[in-house]
Amino acid sequence: MQVIAYHVIFCTHGFWLPNDPRGSGSTEVRYQPLRKFGPATTVTTRRSVANRPHDRTLRRAAKRVMRHAEVLFDGHQALSVIDGFDRAIRKSNYLVYACAILPEHVHLVIGRHSYPIEQVVRLLRQSATQKLLEDGLHPFADQRAEHGRLPSVRAQDFRKVFLFTTEDVHREIRYVENNPAKDGKRPQHWSFVIPYVE
Repeated sequence: MQVIAYHVIFCTHGFWLPNDPRGSGSTEVRYQPLRKFGPATTVTTRRSVANRPHDRTLRRAAKRVMRHAEVLFDGHQALSVIDGFDRAIRKSNYLVYACAILPEHVHLVIGRHSYPIEQVVRLLRQSATQKLLEDGLHPFADQRAEHGRLPSVRAQDFRKVFLFTTEDVHREIRYVENNPAKDGKRPQHWSFVIPYVE
């Protein structure tokens, strides 16, 4: 069966650590100071582990040892990211059926494209970073001289869910559309989101 779309989730820097007590997609903890909080908590399930009970105190303590602070987008930064997405979507004609941007992560339902989904996500993230820089809103812009390069606002990896049927696509669109309400936020409507047509 052929993939017809993807639900992709990517996080900001420091939101979901490789040894998050709920589990993660990581197989190792590369950053030495984080290792004292345990090994990578690799999970193989395709279902979200975000709601698993866990030790929040341990998770917050681990975040405090990160080299760079956790990135939480404010409203202006979120709009800048959206503008960056819009630029990339229009340039490459991606089909985006749903999008929700939260302070620490983004959900997108994206139709199959000639580019691999990994490339689509990379180009979306690059465009968002460029727009944050253009708008003077990049959280780490002032650290470029200190570190010799610009620290990323994003976690390295992302999660992708393969969607094979129209039912899968509709289910994930509903999930993404309802996601802001879980965070106490209003529904989101973006100009580049188009209706899914079977």
